[in-house]
Amino acid sequence: MPKTSITREDSHTISLFVANKPGVLLRICLVFSRRGFNIESLVVSPAIDGRFSRMTITANGDKNVLEQIIKQCAKLIDVVHASEHDSSYSIEQEFALIKVRLKPKNRSEILQLVQHVQGESIDFSDNTLILKIVGESKKIDTCITMLEPYGILEMVRSGKMVITKGKSET
Repeated sequence: MPKTSITREDSHTISLFVANKPGVLLRICLVFSRRGFNIESLVVSPAIDGRFSRMTITANGDKNVLEQIIKQCAKLIDVVHASEHDSSYSIEQEFALIKVRLKPKNRSEILQLVQHVQGESIDFSDNTLILKIVGESKKIDTCITMLEPYGILEMVRSGKMVITKGKSET
């Protein structure tokens, strides 16, 4: 199963505050596409004021090209604010649901592993376990690596969510 998280040095987390209107996401994706940047993960959610949305985009590539993408996104009419985030000044978390094959002989091992990574068992049947894990991308990657030998049947990841520390706005 291929890894879906970005852990390379050329990984970037971009936050955009945009008008909550149809077509905004498409225009932003086109800016990334024209510059040859692949969006690895995308999280969009309404802001406190329902007229706006917060987008968190994780992409990898050259930093100079990324700066041009951020500038181009900031020029779009429906974009209020666009910036890259430094993990030392922000909190970055991800959410994952993982369905694992469960056999009687490895049930206790898997449950101990879930407890060790501070995950939560949210569905349990005779032959599967669905767990929820929240944390930094590296923690999710580690959990996946540890569960792979048991058989991961399905997995859904939210992508990175970010918020700046202190009084600064995201």
